Amino acid sequence: MTLTKVYDAATVFRHLNGILNVYKPAGMKVKHVRNAILSNICKGLNSMEQRDLRELPSKPHLLGTGTAGDDVLHKIASTPDLSDHILSSGPHYTPSDVRISTVAPLGDHTSGVLLFGINKGTGKASCIKGTRPVRVYHITGRMGTATENHLPDSHITVRSNFRHVSAERISGLASSMQASHQRKMYELCGVDLQTQAAYELACKGLIRPADNTHPVIYGINLIHFERPLFTLELHAINETEEYLAALVHDMALELRTVAHCAQIRCVRHSHFDISDSLLRHGWHLPGIMKNLRRHQELLREHPQLMHTRQANLQA
Repeated sequence: MTLTKVYDAATVFRHLNGILNVYKPAGMKVKHVRNAILSNICKGLNSMEQRDLRELPSKPHLLGTGTAGDDVLHKIASTPDLSDHILSSGPHYTPSDVRISTVAPLGDHTSGVLLFGINKGTGKASCIKGTRPVRVYHITGRMGTATENHLPDSHITVRSNFRHVSAERISGLASSMQASHQRKMYELCGVDLQTQAAYELACKGLIRPADNTHPVIYGINLIHFERPLFTLELHAINETEEYLAALVHDMALELRTVAHCAQIRCVRHSHFDISDSLLRHGWHLPGIMKNLRRHQELLREHPQLMHTRQANLQA
């Protein structure tokens, strides 16, 4: 498909719709990411070609006092309307002109994939959120020290020896936790794990919780180990930053040591991968438009993400 450069702000704004995938840095709040994106969108639109005052229809202006004794009343039809001038009306585009919503927030200490719906994409964002897709994290724990909130920016409360911890012990504990979470999901559905009903339920796909309050882990495994650091890959739904940090702390207690969460990074949200995330230096209008166009193709490739929206429309 041949792409044509567009310099008209109104045309670009009409096509500013879809799902945006940005890389959120650690230590940055979601609302600050949102504000930065809105500011850069408006800055880019306002720097493009706007309506020319010479093309605006001229309005007649009556000069005089308007009284019956006023014998000098001039009608000037050639003066352009200056009410649309930037010095009188301000910037053509402001953040309030752009609708934006977050698919699923990330914690302040978490980095990685963060999805936004822009303008008409806000409907798609709510649809993706309704399907509750799995998110994949790489979580790095540091053994030997525990903190108040299990995150690196808090005070150290406990120190412990960790020389007895091996990669095999962490992998075994991760497998046990994964099996425990899977068994719990079947129990919540009222199905015995060893029955035909459980097999038929598993054939239908992932068993998802009925609401957004219960975190569920579908997969957890060790991908890197180098004392005192270890990294887990975790597949989960309804998780929060506090839950993931507490999970690392609880795993360390099971291993007879202590640890805190040194880093949390979301590497995939459903089919939205970290390799397609827009880095901070690319949060400008051309980069945002390219990212929106890329993920329009991704949504066409995976129409199951829109099933909830289709069902609501049919209902």
